[in-house]
Amino acid sequence: MALNCMVVDDDELARLMIRKYVEKTDFLEMTHEMSNGIEASNILLQKDNPDVDIIFLDIEMPEMSGIELMESLTADYQVIMITSAEKYAVRAFEKNVTDYLVKPFSYGRFLKAAVKANVTLENLRKKAESFHELYVKSDSRIYKIILDNILFIEAMADYVIFNTIKGKHIVHHTMKGIEKKLPASTFGRVHRSYIINYDKIEYFEDMNVVINEKYIPVGVSYREKVFERLNML
Repeated sequence: MALNCMVVDDDELARLMIRKYVEKTDFLEMTHEMSNGIEASNILLQKDNPDVDIIFLDIEMPEMSGIELMESLTADYQVIMITSAEKYAVRAFEKNVTDYLVKPFSYGRFLKAAVKANVTLENLRKKAESFHELYVKSDSRIYKIILDNILFIEAMADYVIFNTIKGKHIVHHTMKGIEKKLPASTFGRVHRSYIINYDKIEYFEDMNVVINEKYIPVGVSYREKVFERLNML
């Protein structure tokens, strides 16, 4: 599965170079291209934020720098800093960036950074597959949720609702962050506002997944991935 990329850079030629490098790389797909940090932040901070795995982020931009954009994000992304100056390297790595590219950089150096991000994400996925429970903070308590008990997860403003066999838990978190914590073999996004447990599907009706009598819409942009996962006769 290709990793979705966003490039944020006020330099049009730099965006063009990264777009061409992404097009050369089979495991990458360019989904968002922004010329400034404010525009990117408006997209990334939406409660229904887009599926972005890697951000190629310029540091020196007017109004909002790359560092400031990183500090504003509430979800985890693989961030590869791109800049014309080496002087920001220490500060960037203090923010746990995946890599730091100094312009101009070759395709080989770009690919090394992209592979590093891919390996990190794959390790996170493998780690999620090994877990059987999740701990969440709700109503001033920390609850253990057995993953197999989760029916579906629903977005609600700045919160998510875990709908489980035993009840509901409202948690202050993002859908993107939750999705990364769940094993992809069992859970998946079917709509910007819904993550489902595929093992709990009862049936489909009119482009809705039905789980425990709840009709969950399957978003247009998710339908192909959803039906690819089904063992249809």
